[in-house]
Amino acid sequence: MGRPNTAKLEKSETENRINPPESIDSVVNIEAPAAGIAGKRFHFIGAGGVGMSGLAQLLIKNSGLVTGSDQEQTTVTDRLCEMGAFIKIGHNADNLDPAADAVVISAAINQDNPELIMAREKGLKIYKYAQMLGQLCNCYDGIAVAGTHGKSTTSGWLAYCLKQAGIDANYIIGADVIQLGGSSGAGESKLFVAEACEYDRSFLNLKPKIGCILNIEQDHLDYYKDEDEIVDTFCDFALGIKPDGVLIANGEDSNVAKVISRLPADFPCQTFGLDKDCNFYADNIQLNDGFYTFDAYQNGKLLGPARNSLPGTHNILNALAVVAMAINAGLDPARIIALMPNFTGIDRRLMLKGQVRQITVLDDYAHHPTEIRASLAAISQRYQPERIFCVFQPHQYSRTRFLLNDFSESFKLADVTIVPEIYFVRDSQAAKKEVNSQILVDKIRDNGTQAVFIDGFGPICDYLNHNLKPGDLVVTMGAGDIWKVADEYLQRLRDNS
Repeated sequence: MGRPNTAKLEKSETENRINPPESIDSVVNIEAPAAGIAGKRFHFIGAGGVGMSGLAQLLIKNSGLVTGSDQEQTTVTDRLCEMGAFIKIGHNADNLDPAADAVVISAAINQDNPELIMAREKGLKIYKYAQMLGQLCNCYDGIAVAGTHGKSTTSGWLAYCLKQAGIDANYIIGADVIQLGGSSGAGESKLFVAEACEYDRSFLNLKPKIGCILNIEQDHLDYYKDEDEIVDTFCDFALGIKPDGVLIANGEDSNVAKVISRLPADFPCQTFGLDKDCNFYADNIQLNDGFYTFDAYQNGKLLGPARNSLPGTHNILNALAVVAMAINAGLDPARIIALMPNFTGIDRRLMLKGQVRQITVLDDYAHHPTEIRASLAAISQRYQPERIFCVFQPHQYSRTRFLLNDFSESFKLADVTIVPEIYFVRDSQAAKKEVNSQILVDKIRDNGTQAVFIDGFGPICDYLNHNLKPGDLVVTMGAGDIWKVADEYLQRLRDNS
């Protein structure tokens, strides 16, 4: 019981899997958790990223010495400095600590970065963020949460519940977990919760005891050839789970089913979903005041009545994944069910910024068509506003172009969609010439949704000032810096109240 019916799935004649990266020598002694870090010097290029800063914080908490650099001074770099790191603003070869034992680089760092060039000239060990995370995480009983959507919420939810249950887990999440005070934490237990990202096949560096796949969709098509290659890579991730471990998988996702069908018949796998054929499932689902309640089951046995404090049907699935992982990590079922509703979410996920003059302002990280649809549906259920104004900042020219038709159909639950220019990251100049925000706006209009292109955050706030009325809701949406619009508009509302 627990595996989806894969009889109708077409199995590949050859698995075509891509081998995980070769193991790398480490300055970290992996014989015991966190051993060998104390006194070692790590230089972070791109230290201000959420994942990079989380890893840096964890090394500092284990008595590692951290230096680094970032393009901008932010609250994140300030926090690192307050913890004892030395972070310089701007990238310069002179920033590199001459005594560094290793250099850690974010995925956004180009090969011509002067600090990276200097590190190579000095013969220093150089790790991508994911490689360093893998070296550290694999010292522990790792719990790695993968999937196209929901990784940060689900891994943060699990880390929070473990902490509340008295299990002092280590964790690195790709967003700030407000109730835990940040994106990372060093604990005393053998558990390590990590968000596992598929971009650049980085999650293949993780060899968890519990691996979770929430869902699999097309994304990062600037890196992957097609959806089949993405599925192949998730299969490699599953095969990297430790021999005494378990895969927790979405039992209703068709691409996840392809992964399961390619695993050995005796591979330990437990599924979650709304279908009663799944190992962990929800029944008697009801919507009350914008939030869902349901009965949680394991293998047909009632675990208890569950309640979510996070809106949206997608968070029922995320909740079931948390329950499955927590139970497999040794937590009592009744305890995890009782703790679940206490979690209030993470930074930039349907985050309530404020309510002024009967206008609600939210901020959300959604940057993929599926996420946009799920977030808008959750907003409608939770707040029931008169009108929804969605300020969506596309993230990457390549993603916008590859998923243009899907994006154009994603805003049907919004009354007005406002689109600024596309957020530039990892794109080539050629990619910038192939698509723009006006093309996306025209496509959205063709699908029957009112949309407008407005270049600049100030003019967007002007538009909101002139058009929103009491009872309306505005949500800023995207993985870039669109959150600044929510902050500025909210401040304008307060100034005029």
